[in-house]
Formats: sequence, C-alpha cells, structure tokens
Amino acid sequence: MSFKALNLSDPILRGIQAAGYSDPTPIQLRAIPIVMGGGDVIGSAQTGTGKTAAFALPILSRLGAHGRARVLVLEPTRELAAQVETSFRDFARFTDLRTVAVFGGVGYGNQRNELRRGVDVVVATPGRLMDYLKDGTLNLKDIEVLVLDEVDHMLDMGFLPVVRDIIGRCPRERQTLLFSATVPPEILAIASFALRNPTRIEIGVSRSVNESVKHALYPVGFAQKFDLLLALLERTDFDSVLVFSRTKHGADKIARRLKAANHSVAVLHANRSQNQRIEALAGFKSGKYEVMVATDIAARGIDVAGVSHVINYDVPEKPEDYVHRIGRTGRAQAVGDAFTIVTPENEKDIRDIERFIGAKIPQLKLEGFAYGAYEPRPERPPEQRESRGSARAHGDHASKRGGFRGFGNRRGRR
Repeated sequence: MSFKALNLSDPILRGIQAAGYSDPTPIQLRAIPIVMGGGDVIGSAQTGTGKTAAFALPILSRLGAHGRARVLVLEPTRELAAQVETSFRDFARFTDLRTVAVFGGVGYGNQRNELRRGVDVVVATPGRLMDYLKDGTLNLKDIEVLVLDEVDHMLDMGFLPVVRDIIGRCPRERQTLLFSATVPPEILAIASFALRNPTRIEIGVSRSVNESVKHALYPVGFAQKFDLLLALLERTDFDSVLVFSRTKHGADKIARRLKAANHSVAVLHANRSQNQRIEALAGFKSGKYEVMVATDIAARGIDVAGVSHVINYDVPEKPEDYVHRIGRTGRAQAVGDAFTIVTPENEKDIRDIERFIGAKIPQLKLEGFAYGAYEPRPERPPEQRESRGSARAHGDHASKRGGFRGFGNRRGRR
C-alpha cells in the first residue's frame, strides 16, 4: 500500500516525497488509518521502524491550516524533542503549519518568542514545558492531540509524575497517542486514565533484536578492554560507529583515548551543554566524526542514519537497554553489526540479556589479538571462531548477510 492510499493530504504527501520516503513501514500502515480516524493508540515497535512518521503524518494531515497550539508531543530528552520537531517541520514544508521544540539546556528567549508568535505543534520535554505552563507563556486549553512518545524512557527518567500533571492540564476531549518500545505495567496504568478505548498496535517482538542486526560478544580480561576496542576498530571496515559507555566519566575517558589513537570522536552525554550535544550529533551525522561515544541518552530514538556498527564498551545495566543500544544500527531495513566487549564480571548481566531476548548471543575471539591471562571459553570449534570467513558461522542470518563486515585488511576511516 502506498502513502497516497492512506488518505493523507496532498501537501503532506508532497512533504513525504521531498523527505525521500517511499513505502510505508508496518507500524505506519497500521497506525496512520487509526490516527486519521481520531482513535487513541498504544503503539509499541522495535526501534528504527518509522514510529515518528506513524503519528506525525496523520496529525499534520488532519490539522490542515495554521491556527492554534493544537498538538502537544512529549519527549523524554532534548535530542528527541529536536529530532521529532525537525520531522514535523520537514513533513509540513508545503503547508503553513508551525512547529516549535521546547526543551532545557538553552535559554528561554527564542522558545518563548516562538510560542507567543503562534504555533500549531509543540514538541517538548516535560520540565521545560512545565516552566512555560507555570509562567503563563503557554496553556493547553486548545490541545486536540496529545502524543506521549518513548514513555518507557520517561518512566526510567522519573518523569511520570510531571507527565500526569501535564495530562491533567489538557482538555478531556482529545485524541491521545502513546508510543513506547516496551509497555510495562506502570505505563499501562498511565494509559488507563489518559486514553479512551485505545487500539493496541505491536510490531515485532518487543524483546527481540532487529533481524537486520547481527550481534556477538567479545570476551576479554578487564585490563584489555580498551586494547580490544582499538583492535576492533582497526580491523572493521565501518562507516560510523557508536560506542556505548555506562557512565559519563567513562565516555569522556574512552573519547580521550580514542582521540589519542587518531580517531575523530564526538561525545554525547547528559553533562555536555546543549550546544555541545547539537554539534556532536550534527558532526556525527555529517561524517565529521567517525566515532561517537555515548551513554544511554543516545540509545533510544536518536535517528542517525547510516550507523554501520555499535560497540558496547560496557555491558548495559538493564537487559532492555541492550536491545535499544544495538538498535541504533540496522535501521530502516539497512544492515548493521553490534559487538559487546565482556569481562568475567559481566557473566550475570549477559545471562540476563540472553534470558530477556530469548536467544544465546554468540561469543567470538578476534583473530590475531594478543589475549592476556583471561581466555574466553570457546563456544564453537576453533575452525569456526572469528576470522574473515568464520564470522559467517553466526547461523542462517549471518550466512545470508555474509558475516560481519570488514574483518580483513581494511581499516576504519581516519
């Protein structure tokens, strides 16, 4: 089915074409007709499936011409707010509809001026939005559509009490759309009072790894973690790499050491200023930086096209974060590779992740790397362990993909 068959307005169809979209994804096919019809939705889908367009396109089609602030989209982070606002603006480029992103980390002046000038769509983080609600810059009396996006992440960040307050300030007669990668009981409790007879849409298995991502573990002794990271980068033919650290301090340390090894590196975590975070993302997207080192702030919803590889320098604390992290590659039906560096201390975490995704993660050994005292227990016969050809021993999916890209003589870009 084409986008045109979904009864979207002509200006929005032109915006879709200009944005380079071709065919609707499964979540778009299922969500757009319901949103166009005014129904409430609880949507859950794996990352990279086109969720933003699934609600933005029908909302913009229904808005028509510029008027009042009729749409509120809540996002957990400033990066997500900026990204989603950009998507709304791109899709609405052939209309007179106005959007604004409202988030912290920057001054109030420009945002306040935009709100007072008049907008149709407000994309906001909860904290900064509450500031404008309390000082009277904005009210929600005309809101017709409320979108609660990445709600599980809002739950993790402790935003749900503020979100409840914001929901209470919206008109009772409205359309509410809730999107979340996972839907734990706490989110269902929010849905029970915020939504009316919602349609539940689930695309894929919420605990599964995207089939376009091939992933593996690389065990090593703790003292050799960084050496193995360097070796993986040296022997990988990558386009761009996301390296995940558990902590902000750890991300900074990894970035400094990678820069010393002549990699071009960006850093993204909560202690960076908004301007630094914008520059890091823009530079990574443009290719100025070949590697971005990030904490889990980047694991959900950050849309960076063309990330060929994800490397978990630190095993994530929560099993679901493993799925979100490696979902940064293999997006929009592209293919991607994800490596996780593990030490003996991570054994329980890995068992929890494997239990969560319902699958065993292959363990590989990097050919030619000078392993120290800790030798990973082999899971495969020696002839099937990691080399340019043996990486294909991942199973059926790996054989179709041709193994991990880039293990051979080629080096990552400098």
